[in-house]
Amino acid sequence: MLDRRRFLARAFATAATPAALWARPAAGMAALTDAWERTVDDAGRHARGRGAAEVAADEEYWAEIQRAFAIDRSMVNLNNGGVCPSPRVVQDALRRYLEFSNEAPAYTMWKILEPAIESVRARLAGSFGVDPEELAITRNASEALEIVQLGLELEPGDEVLTTNQDYGRMLTTWDQRARRDGIVVRKISFPVPPPSLADLTRRFEDAIGPRTRVLHFCHITNLTGQIFPVGDLVALARRHGLEAIVDGAHAYAHFPFTHADLGCDFYGTSLHKWLLAPIGTGFLHVRRERIADVWPLMAATEEQSGDIRKFEEIGTHPAANHNAIAEALTFHEGIGGERKAARLRYLRDRWMERVEGMPGVRLYTSRDPAMGCAISTVGIDGVETPALADHLWTTQRIYVTSILHDEFDGIRVTPNVYTTLEEIDRFGEALERVADRGIPET
Repeated sequence: MLDRRRFLARAFATAATPAALWARPAAGMAALTDAWERTVDDAGRHARGRGAAEVAADEEYWAEIQRAFAIDRSMVNLNNGGVCPSPRVVQDALRRYLEFSNEAPAYTMWKILEPAIESVRARLAGSFGVDPEELAITRNASEALEIVQLGLELEPGDEVLTTNQDYGRMLTTWDQRARRDGIVVRKISFPVPPPSLADLTRRFEDAIGPRTRVLHFCHITNLTGQIFPVGDLVALARRHGLEAIVDGAHAYAHFPFTHADLGCDFYGTSLHKWLLAPIGTGFLHVRRERIADVWPLMAATEEQSGDIRKFEEIGTHPAANHNAIAEALTFHEGIGGERKAARLRYLRDRWMERVEGMPGVRLYTSRDPAMGCAISTVGIDGVETPALADHLWTTQRIYVTSILHDEFDGIRVTPNVYTTLEEIDRFGEALERVADRGIPET
């Protein structure tokens, strides 16, 4: 059985490759790849014979993971939905690549680090289960999705079908196309949580009309963490001859899946969320035969029409952020997707079980593993959501975010792999106290 300290030491070793290796790119990337493979192999031996649920409750194992992060323990950060902190291994890699870039940027960045992005592309594609020629490295999910939203040919009167719980920036993008191009945007509603995944599919199917051209939906919503039946919705779109655009901003590296589980032509995600990669990283998947059908956000040559890299034409940008994605992948795969998801659900269930059934407590996220994972939203009758969030912060230094939707509101609670049981219990106790007694008057 692998010693946990050796496991993390290996993960850190991947980021310790000296900058001199980049003078010999092939040798440098080979060293990184070998170290990555050893890390994943060691992690697999550590978990051999132990199910994900058993590892999820192994506090000694997760204590080592927690120590891999340089975070502020004077606060309880339960707002990992927007952006997640990177472990030290990723931060060290980012600094290393940035320093190397600045030795002679026109050479070190453009001639050495930029070409190395092809190794990162290949690893991301392998993790997602697609051809590297179908994956563009972007700055975030918004950029990835807007490439498709603004790049697909649509005529006036064509209809886009989405939900009123999709991400605000993506809804804004469709609304702009409606103003500019005369398309129609329809937003369906659904209860939180819905009665079933099939109910979500039925709502889309019932809303499809003669001018519908696009289905746009989240893999998992940012408001309540509701997981959508992507495979079923993609199949529905194909039966009706529609485009399906999947917003995977919160899904990739959050819970395990590959493209084979989805089958979509267009998928965008952020990597600075659950992969724990540097802030300002994401990817866009476009099925190879569809690349030429989508215009890039920034101009590319006609010869690039069928090249996935046309979506990366954004002008000068730092190479360091993209190259450090490799270390984030190593760290993630060293833990393992199944174990990571099991731990996140373990932390979620710990506080939810404490308040579930209490008078006035409204849980807007299902505990069914098929319906949710780390992200959950909870409200308390008679307690204003912003006041609850402020009370948790000012009295306990517990940081959550307020979700204020036209149809519901509550605080979004999102732990991460670095979150301790003590922090979860501290939050659970504070929430229980408010549910029982309300917010004390000051």
